[in-house]
Amino acid sequence: MADYDVIVIGGGPGGYVCAIRCAQLGLKTACVEGRETLGGTCLNVGCIPSKALLHASHSLHEAEHNFAAMGLKGKSPSVDWKQMLAYKDDVIGQNTKGIEFLFKKNKVDWLKGWGSIPAAGQVKVGDEVHNAKHIVIASGSEPSSLPGAEVDEKIVVTSTGALALPKVPKKMVVIGAGVIGLEMGSVYKRLGAEVTVIEFLDEITPGMDKDIQKTFQRTLKKQGMEFIMGAAVQKVDKTKTKAKVHYKLRKDDSEAMIDADVVLVATGRRPFVDGLGLEGAGVKMTERGQIATDHWQTSVPGIWAIGDVTEGPMLAHKAEDEGMAVAESIAGQAGHVNYDVIPGVIYTSPEVASVGKTEQELKEAGVDYKVGKFSFMGNGRAKAVFMGDGFVKILADRATDRVLGVHIMGPAAGELIHEACVLMEYGGSAEDLARTCHAHPTFSEAVREAALACGDGAIHA
Repeated sequence: MADYDVIVIGGGPGGYVCAIRCAQLGLKTACVEGRETLGGTCLNVGCIPSKALLHASHSLHEAEHNFAAMGLKGKSPSVDWKQMLAYKDDVIGQNTKGIEFLFKKNKVDWLKGWGSIPAAGQVKVGDEVHNAKHIVIASGSEPSSLPGAEVDEKIVVTSTGALALPKVPKKMVVIGAGVIGLEMGSVYKRLGAEVTVIEFLDEITPGMDKDIQKTFQRTLKKQGMEFIMGAAVQKVDKTKTKAKVHYKLRKDDSEAMIDADVVLVATGRRPFVDGLGLEGAGVKMTERGQIATDHWQTSVPGIWAIGDVTEGPMLAHKAEDEGMAVAESIAGQAGHVNYDVIPGVIYTSPEVASVGKTEQELKEAGVDYKVGKFSFMGNGRAKAVFMGDGFVKILADRATDRVLGVHIMGPAAGELIHEACVLMEYGGSAEDLARTCHAHPTFSEAVREAALACGDGAIHA
């Protein structure tokens, strides 16, 4: 048994960031994590390993489709899948070991095991009970299940299984056209699989700007991905090596079936709170199974919750921001998260990124807005690297010119979005962005051109 100022349950992005910040602020801190390595879903079986495979498969695509055009002649590389997985695992190892180093550097104790809360101010790990003035729940999320599709992580897989398949399948069916489904589908399409995405709704990437949805789906189709939209999966029958996905089209209730070697269930994620003992501790939950919070405080004094177990987008960076804010609140400072400026990124090729309001949201809210749009086909750097697909779209208040939302599909969109984030964090206008010098030639010039388009007009359009 030990006494702490703060015990954080969960070593993912929200949890480890919270723990480190608490320690930096002079609080005696421990972090409970049951995995063999720190970093949670993100570093072990999510964000980081998927980006490694996306990078590897994109490099293959470049070699197969663009090298010859640049005068780089030779035989196209073959795929050593075993080595690609080893590369992915090495990336995971470097990152998770880095978090362990940061814990030691900041004097954060790692309590190895799965935690529960027997009572306020107590955290049980294994057979030991530790005391804490404050407890922060950061236990993350897990893949949502789909009725009729029993996951075995071999034939019917979640994102976890999709990162460690024994071989590249000939045919893959992805259920769900959200971020995870499109990223992993993109990986296997570039590695040679036939990929078909089945989506219940009529558009991909639910919640994103409609211009992005249409252009993005059209681009993915050009890359060879197939889509079955407006379809409800009824069941998945599987043998030892194959699966049959049965679905019903919403428009006419007609039924159909498609064969697959692997079925990826990518229908979202749900809060992971199993075994925490929240009911016994008196922690209130929402109707959707999330922990109810008010400025990250739960219904029990001294117990806080952040990240995927709470309301809001299930994004690692949102959890990180909340982790720092909670640490600062516990230390007596003014922790703050601006939920209006949380970017979202899809790491396909081209990338898709957005922050703030969509055009549909502004219309529904009755906001008088203007649109500035610029295509990457007008950007010299993008054309030089075969990345002219996509555009930058800026939404600004018509009266004040304040930027309300930015949506980008194109090269390095996940990096470009952050100048919009900084601008919006400080209430900046489209003119502020348009009058800021951007280096030439860069992809970022497309962002400036879209800002110019909110005023007198883009230069290169």
